[in-house]
Amino acid sequence: MLDAYLMEWGGMLLRWLHVITAIAWIGSSFFFIHLDASLRPAADIPTGEGGVPSQYLAWQVHGGGFYEMRKYLVAPAVMPAELTWHKWQAYWTWISGFFLLVWVYYAQSELYLIDPAVMALSPLAAGAIGIAALVLGWLFYDWLCRSPLGRNDVVLGLLGFSYVVAASWAFASVFSGRGALIHTGALMATIMTANVFFNIMPGQRKVIAALTAGEKPDPKYGKAAKQRSLHNNYITLPVLFLMLSNHYPVTYANSAVIPALVALIIVAGALIRHFFNVRHADHAKSPWWTWAVALVALWLAFWVAMASSPGGRERLGLAPLPWPKPVLLAGTGLPPAEVANIVTGRCAMCHAPEPSWPGLQIPPKGVLLHEPETIAAHARAIRVQAVMTHAMPPNNLSGMTQDERQVLAAWLAQAR
Repeated sequence: MLDAYLMEWGGMLLRWLHVITAIAWIGSSFFFIHLDASLRPAADIPTGEGGVPSQYLAWQVHGGGFYEMRKYLVAPAVMPAELTWHKWQAYWTWISGFFLLVWVYYAQSELYLIDPAVMALSPLAAGAIGIAALVLGWLFYDWLCRSPLGRNDVVLGLLGFSYVVAASWAFASVFSGRGALIHTGALMATIMTANVFFNIMPGQRKVIAALTAGEKPDPKYGKAAKQRSLHNNYITLPVLFLMLSNHYPVTYANSAVIPALVALIIVAGALIRHFFNVRHADHAKSPWWTWAVALVALWLAFWVAMASSPGGRERLGLAPLPWPKPVLLAGTGLPPAEVANIVTGRCAMCHAPEPSWPGLQIPPKGVLLHEPETIAAHARAIRVQAVMTHAMPPNNLSGMTQDERQVLAAWLAQAR
């Protein structure tokens, strides 16, 4: 069981690092967007070349001290003695997220990524498709930004929105619902980090090189960086939702509605950020209407998810959706009858298409354990949850005995 313990601990440590770096990146990003939106002309900075925060941000108070800040739209007249580069938060967020994706979804693809009822893939093929999609997805987005279409921010925004929704549909046509949502989020996160690495930072280096050479920097680099930074700002909240969604099966119970959910979440998240972007510039012009539209989008997302889940449809009086017949991965054998009886008897009251446990409308984590095929598909999870840790059933509510756990352990040892 050492490998299973290593997978669990490795996943936890990678997730810890990912959350820490994401907090650092998003926090600094939101702070600088706040400053940028509230700039006003300054007496000692030429008109159109920079400014200082407005009266709402004239000074910052933190840690018992006061901070005064200003911004040069392109660059100051001379190179400052020291510079702090805000890049490693972005890089390490992506690096840790990518390794977490590999660790959880590619190394355990049979459990989380591959759904044979959607597409029969080998673990190698599933991983290759996922990685290729991230690379090609960034290249297509970058081409859009550099094309003539990228000169119009509104057109580019609509195209980007449509592109991400289409990508979510493509992922849902290949992967499990859980895998589709996490890859949609990973694509957007890759775009965000690649914007920093391939566009924002190289532009900053060229500006510094011009300053060092005594030349006037080209303002086009600042404009391009501003556009990419704005994209990052607007898609941050949707990315966070998609990264968290894999813990909530109501979001991925039905792959058919994933594009609709992604579209609604992007609208809600982008509008919330728009509210704060405008409010930072001028409190009097705060667009309160954005909250109403965002709440409507989230309300629609709730009902779309509910109407697409088996338990939700029953509650709403809608016709039940047929569950696809479980399909075994190649090389996977069915569990013995004794194992199947233990799992269905102790676990299927929750992990069934229509759970019988009070208060559950959908199986936890979307895991089904009501048939031999589904039990075989989740053998690795059963090892971790019922044999290694005894975390399942929760608080041993169904009364699984130690002898039964030993039977599961023996089966899992042979099934490796």
